[in-house]
Amino acid sequence: MTETIPVYVGWDPRQDIAYQVCRHSLLARASWPVTVSPLTQDHLRATGFYWRDEDPLASTAFTYTRFLVPTVAGFEDWALFCDSDFLWLGDVAELWALRDPRYAVMCVQHDYRPPETLKMDGRLQTRYPRKNWSSLMLVNCGHPANGPLTAVMANRESGRFLHRFKWLDDSLIGALPEKWNWLEGWCAKPQVGTPRAIHYTRGGPWFADWQDVDYAEDWFDEERRYRDTLPATHIA
Repeated sequence: MTETIPVYVGWDPRQDIAYQVCRHSLLARASWPVTVSPLTQDHLRATGFYWRDEDPLASTAFTYTRFLVPTVAGFEDWALFCDSDFLWLGDVAELWALRDPRYAVMCVQHDYRPPETLKMDGRLQTRYPRKNWSSLMLVNCGHPANGPLTAVMANRESGRFLHRFKWLDDSLIGALPEKWNWLEGWCAKPQVGTPRAIHYTRGGPWFADWQDVDYAEDWFDEERRYRDTLPATHIA
């Protein structure tokens, strides 16, 4: 195993608390050193990695920035990406151990067809093939097939192209167990135990209209533990 597990998490200014709880839950259960870096759009623009125009159809600020992970990682080794609306109940080291050098990307290969027309804070809920595949990715940044996924490609190609991994042959997309990207409101609840990583893809408990969802109490418990780590004078 590498010295640390590099994790990149999508960050959206409308959902900072989701990122903070996601990060806290991941670090709290990790049995191996982990670095968690937010993919902050303003920072990526300032460093010259991101320059594409705002997309009115993009549901989050990290709709496209996730595809900069190989660039940010210097096209070396592996990295993990996840959306900020995750709650980690399992040890990320167990997921990291599933890396297979045959693949350029590994993900949970959902057949997700949401019935809702809106999600989160009123954003449009869209349907497309391979939806949510890119919401959690083990990325083999040094794989030759990821060479074309430069900042230019991440900035210029369409969402249709990027979220469907069209720069890759299908044989280079490895499958991960569903428990590592368990879609709240879509995946069946396990009969024993809990998923390893819960994805509140429709909307999470940090939104007033999305507090009656599966595993909401787990998220609130984690939020309380996160807030307990803050200085008394901190205003969140």
